[in-house]
Amino acid sequence: MGPQGGADVGDVSSGETVSLYQKQRKIYPRSVTGTFATWRWMLVWATQLVFYGMPWLMWNDRQAVLLDLASRRFYIFGLVLYPQDFIYLTGLLILSAYALFLFTAVAGRLWCGYACPQTVYTEIFMWVERKFEGDRAQRMKLDEGPWDWNRIWRKAGKQGLWITIGLWTGFTFVGYFTPIRHLAEEAMTLGFGPWEWFWVLFYGFATYGNAGYMREQVCKYMCPYARFQSAMFDRDTLIISYDPERGEPRGSRSRKADPKQLGLGSCIDCGLCVQVCPTGIDIRKGLQYECIGCAACVDVCDGIMDKMAYPRGLIRYATENSMSEHLGWRQIIARIIRPRVLIYTAVMLLIAGAFVGSLAVRSPFRVDVVRDRAALARLVDDGYIENVYRLQVMNVTEAPQSYRVTVEGLPGVAIERGAALSLQGAEARWLTVAVRVPPEAANQAGTGAHPIVFHIERLAAGNANSARVSERSSFVVPR
Repeated sequence: MGPQGGADVGDVSSGETVSLYQKQRKIYPRSVTGTFATWRWMLVWATQLVFYGMPWLMWNDRQAVLLDLASRRFYIFGLVLYPQDFIYLTGLLILSAYALFLFTAVAGRLWCGYACPQTVYTEIFMWVERKFEGDRAQRMKLDEGPWDWNRIWRKAGKQGLWITIGLWTGFTFVGYFTPIRHLAEEAMTLGFGPWEWFWVLFYGFATYGNAGYMREQVCKYMCPYARFQSAMFDRDTLIISYDPERGEPRGSRSRKADPKQLGLGSCIDCGLCVQVCPTGIDIRKGLQYECIGCAACVDVCDGIMDKMAYPRGLIRYATENSMSEHLGWRQIIARIIRPRVLIYTAVMLLIAGAFVGSLAVRSPFRVDVVRDRAALARLVDDGYIENVYRLQVMNVTEAPQSYRVTVEGLPGVAIERGAALSLQGAEARWLTVAVRVPPEAANQAGTGAHPIVFHIERLAAGNANSARVSERSSFVVPR
């Protein structure tokens, strides 16, 4: 076994031993302040206020956002959605994908650097770590030291708060599917059901493991976005860039020294850009797939430039073309508005318009018609032919509603029973409807299946046709 714990392969010619595996090097990111760090924390606060606070928000005497899988109803503020409304989820996912494509084409991995849950929770967990163990040098010293009381209480305190945040995150996640106030009452007595326990612990453990330990490994090895982002980048995409023309050759010097006389560039080779990087890369080596675009290196480098009285921007958001052609911001922005960006924008706006328009004209109730498979048709009194249907009527409003069912398609066709229905707010119910056709009409139509149309009307005061849904079916005339 080699020094890294991996298998060894002997080199016959030199006798050297080469390890096939390399131990994962722990990264100790240094804390950083600056414009982009402030923006990152603003988004941490914004996203977590929404995530943790939304389940507690009430709307019409119910939870504002509740994905009630048991009753198959999804409440989103004033909207009540059913599984039949799955098309809206599809539209939302497509819209999100195009938004990701657009933002990536314009400014690289903005999502990864500022709003991705992995980035957000890693920031929170690292903040807790710094509070208990100190900044980079102190954490490294603590990990190398003995397991004394100082190390034990700091590690234990950090772990306790990490576990608390993970469990609270899991509890909140489950609160989107089970009413969170009822869930909180159950939590006081540990009365969770088995599925609630499973998902609270599973999501809590995932948060704890990903943000506390795996961190950059999720971004580098598990996230597919890091792998296919290059397909969305081009030379006019804004990315975190190091200016080698200005920075090289790098080297240390005093603040009073003239870099030109020393034959040096602006980079003083302090290494802080590497120390603050959450994925541990050296941005001075150029664009790398591990870079999540958090701009921590930009903040720390700008601080060093200020101390050295050099212009800012040695590391900055820039495009490859702007670096090579020395373009100004107006030229950079002009090149950002290019065909692929315009296409992404147009498609995204079309999808968003269709999504909003569809919700605006959405019927206040939904209907599904299912034939009774027990008996396709039967002969009843006076030679009438009767078919039985089951209509599922779903009230997508939160007010009580009454409905009337009519049918057309064959001469003399009429509903014998089940022509009316009343539903409470957001209620769905199956209605059994018996449809009859007189014998002379059945003889005229002939045997077989004949198309008919059900009309379901919502009854409202002073306006019987305030809303109407039509559903096609077939009427079977037996031999």
